[in-house]
This record gives sequence, structure tokens and C-alpha cells, in this order.
Amino acid sequence: MSYTTLMYLHLATILPAFVLGTLSFILKKGTVTHKIIGRIYMILMFLTAIITLFMPSFIGSQLFNHFGWIHLFSFLTIYTVPTAYIAIKKGDVRRHKLKMIGLYVGAMLIAGAFTFVPGRYMHTLFFT
Repeated sequence: MSYTTLMYLHLATILPAFVLGTLSFILKKGTVTHKIIGRIYMILMFLTAIITLFMPSFIGSQLFNHFGWIHLFSFLTIYTVPTAYIAIKKGDVRRHKLKMIGLYVGAMLIAGAFTFVPGRYMHTLFFT
């Protein structure tokens, strides 16, 4: 699969995930709506993390001629999504909450900010 196709798949999963993740923080917790939005958000986040593992890093140093530091967020997501789901299924609301906040801040806000670094597609799209 081409890098461009992977990039558009990534955008197709991360953009709705951003909207749903933001809504999840705004809406009342524990409701049916929160649970539905949360499940869709977690699926989208997991899918986007898998997609990004197939996208080689072109900025900065690489490991195995493929992975860059940005891929750490992918691995963080692949770990956090199932552990947050398990936490809420066990009734550990505090652990679930902390994991979901960490996922949103780390994988959405911090990783998202890095997409605007010069040389990356989002930087080109918005600033050139």
C-alpha cells in the first residue's frame, strides 16, 4: 500500500477519533452515549495506531530503516486502548479515566502537534 493511501486512511480514522474523543470529555460520563462514543473512539484509535505502524518515518532518526520517534505514540495507543477497556470492565473508573486522558493528551494533542513539524504533510497543507 502506498504511503499516500496509508496517510489518508490514517486521517480518515484520526479526524473522527479527535471529534469523538473531545465529545467524550465534554459529555456526562457513564451514559449510554458516552459508552457508544467511547467504544467507537477506542476502535478508531486502535486502527489508526495499526495504520501508522505501516507508515515509515521520513523525519529524524529511524530504527530498522522505518520507525521514528513518532511511532512511540502508536505503541502507546496499542497498549493503552485495551488496558483502558479492561480497567472500565473491571469497574476501575479511576484507572480508565487516567488512561483515557493520557491517550487523548499523548496520542491526540502531543502527537497531533508533531504532525505540524516542517517536512510533514500537515505542515505543508496548512503553512505552504
